[in-house]
Amino acid sequence: MPARILVVEDDAGLRELLRNELEDAGYRLDTAADCAAARKLIASGRPDLVVSDLRLPGDSGRELLEHCRSMEAPPGFIMITAFGTVEQAVAALKAGADDFLTKPLRLDHLRLAVARVLEARALRLQLSRFRSLLADGDFHGMIGRSAPMRHLFAAIRQIAPLNGPVVITGESGVGKELVARALHAESRRADEPFVPVNCAAMPAELMESELFGHAKGAFTGAVQQRAGLFVEADGGTLLLDEIGEMPLDTQAKLLRVLENGSIRPLGADREIRVDVRLVAATNRNLEAEVAAGRFRKDLFFRLETFPLVVPPLRDRGDDVDLLAARFVARFAALAGRPAPTLTEASLALLNAYPFPGNVRELANALERATAFCDGRELRPAHLPERIRRRRPSSALADEPRRDPVNGLADGPAHDPASGALSASDALHDGAFPLLEGNEPVPLAALERRYIRWVLDRVGGNKRRAAELLGIGRRTLYRRLDEGV
Repeated sequence: MPARILVVEDDAGLRELLRNELEDAGYRLDTAADCAAARKLIASGRPDLVVSDLRLPGDSGRELLEHCRSMEAPPGFIMITAFGTVEQAVAALKAGADDFLTKPLRLDHLRLAVARVLEARALRLQLSRFRSLLADGDFHGMIGRSAPMRHLFAAIRQIAPLNGPVVITGESGVGKELVARALHAESRRADEPFVPVNCAAMPAELMESELFGHAKGAFTGAVQQRAGLFVEADGGTLLLDEIGEMPLDTQAKLLRVLENGSIRPLGADREIRVDVRLVAATNRNLEAEVAAGRFRKDLFFRLETFPLVVPPLRDRGDDVDLLAARFVARFAALAGRPAPTLTEASLALLNAYPFPGNVRELANALERATAFCDGRELRPAHLPERIRRRRPSSALADEPRRDPVNGLADGPAHDPASGALSASDALHDGAFPLLEGNEPVPLAALERRYIRWVLDRVGGNKRRAAELLGIGRRTLYRRLDEGV
């Protein structure tokens, strides 16, 4: 939607000239002859830009500028005057004006100034939206405000001050190491070392030496003493990631450390006391591993003192929107350019995709998308094909488009003439046809029919429908897709 501009000028001829010039440039125009009329138009129309003369009948353009600056999302502001001096220009800019033009106006200069100020305002609004998103739900680098993540954050805070071992389980890519780091940061060991170890990346024959250390000459090639990772983590936290890959003999030695708080390096003749909080992480079902004889039962029960389960991304509701904003902002910053805005259609695709690779897969997809996005909007075409193939059956063609200037959706909106209802009265006009005929209806089919009925009552607005149904948009898209 074109940007809305308010021209405030007491000279009727110049006011009309500015209207014609800016309308020809494709903008929507309102005009006023004084500040009182301008304030009324601002209150009713919320312009994206105000172009105002400094000297006006009654209040001056400077007072109108102060009024605009006090607004929650102030419009851009260009001051014009026939009595321009350097001092006046500096004063106007210090007061918050985005540009200062002198009469007689050069229309080419005006067009350039208008385009520049509108672009700068769009970037400010975009940055504000991203900051709002990123500040909401941030917990030691983990983003989430869904119920599963709030429960996880609460559990972390509850067990972090304790010293018992913790086992973190969850699918690959959910962020188990971030959970371990949050545990460490919330604990009394926060100022001590945090040492992460990936057991899957460590050769089995070297694992014992890496963890517990070795004495000089303990084996061929041991030309000097090695302290080991338990000593390195002394006083702090040791993360054993992918602990399901640990050999059984090393598991036995690990259990001994947990039982008596000491290690014996390979080839050493004495034990060393260590004070380490052990955190284990795995994407395997350790109970199944115990049943299969691949994991020690006694170690499993010792680690299960404080279990934490990290939910998969598909169970985290609208957290996808928060995470997507964080990743796009991060990758754009690394590339040294402004972050593009994710369109409603792009967000719908991301929410409909199940992300088997979880947060890691989402991050990789958006790193690629941000790299290929050369405009102000990140559109579906920028997303990987596997995500585009999951286009919701509920048809994304009717997703609202975002205005690149003010970030507001310009369709589809509630239209009283269309018969679509607002969220507040959507379910009070007519009744849902529960059954059609006397034949039994499968529950899943009835649920999908009800969702589509609610969508119809709110004019196809999926966000409103999800609110009325008490479910997240991801769940809404998934339920609709199940009917394909």
